[in-house]
Amino acid sequence: MSSELEPRPAVAAPRRPVRALTRLAGVTALAGALVVGASASAVAAPAGADGASAAPSVVSDAADRPPRTTHGPCAYTETPDEPAARPVPLPPDPRRTPARGSVRVTLATNHGPIGLTLDRAAAPCTVQSFLHLVSKRFYDRTPCHRLTAYPTLSVLQCGDPSGTGEGGPGYRYRDELPTDLPPAPTDPTGERRVYARGVLAMANAGPDTNGSQFFLVYANSALRPNYTIFGEVDGAGLATLDRIAAGGVAPTAEDPAPVDGAPALPVTIRKAVRWHHHH
Repeated sequence: MSSELEPRPAVAAPRRPVRALTRLAGVTALAGALVVGASASAVAAPAGADGASAAPSVVSDAADRPPRTTHGPCAYTETPDEPAARPVPLPPDPRRTPARGSVRVTLATNHGPIGLTLDRAAAPCTVQSFLHLVSKRFYDRTPCHRLTAYPTLSVLQCGDPSGTGEGGPGYRYRDELPTDLPPAPTDPTGERRVYARGVLAMANAGPDTNGSQFFLVYANSALRPNYTIFGEVDGAGLATLDRIAAGGVAPTAEDPAPVDGAPALPVTIRKAVRWHHHH
């Protein structure tokens, strides 16, 4: 599958980081990266299977005009070569992106609620996009397709309606990267930072390829600071994440004891709800 993190050891891992934190290539040392799927490599975009048959018209139109981009500061840009996993318009992009205060969203999952507090100041374009996808019900009835249990990468990754790790909203937008994270004590090179337990961040497939996939950190993780942090998980949400993580990663024929793959306890976001009375 095209969403592997690259198989080279730690050095190379997150260049195609996480649109979807993609599947880490299976090398534990590699726990450095969170990749996303398709866009990671043009080659592997889901050509025949879902791409071509599902949306031939999109493809042919795309050839005739440049991708649309919104006119505000966030410049959300269509990705015609990676059509949306579920149809959704480009987000609103007003001249002044809301950049103050917080917004509460609850992911109602089959294992219990995961409450999120989104931080507009930290990542205004990311929060604006995420709330847009919530309002369009993009995340309702979608799986969390990836659980990692490396000593230095402990996350649940969600936000792809296709469940493949390669799906997104049909648009991308720029990074809003953290600048103040402490260095990871496990990384002698000093490149990785601590993405602490409770962090909510975007997966991507390289610089400025944010879409809909995000990850929830259930134990302190060491990552290059290439992933936009846009909020945090509440206490009840961490308890839900701990239950999911305790189930481990689903074994496969090739790997009877994996540390990266589908959660053994399947996870579904039944509904994502924004709470309007919190500001």
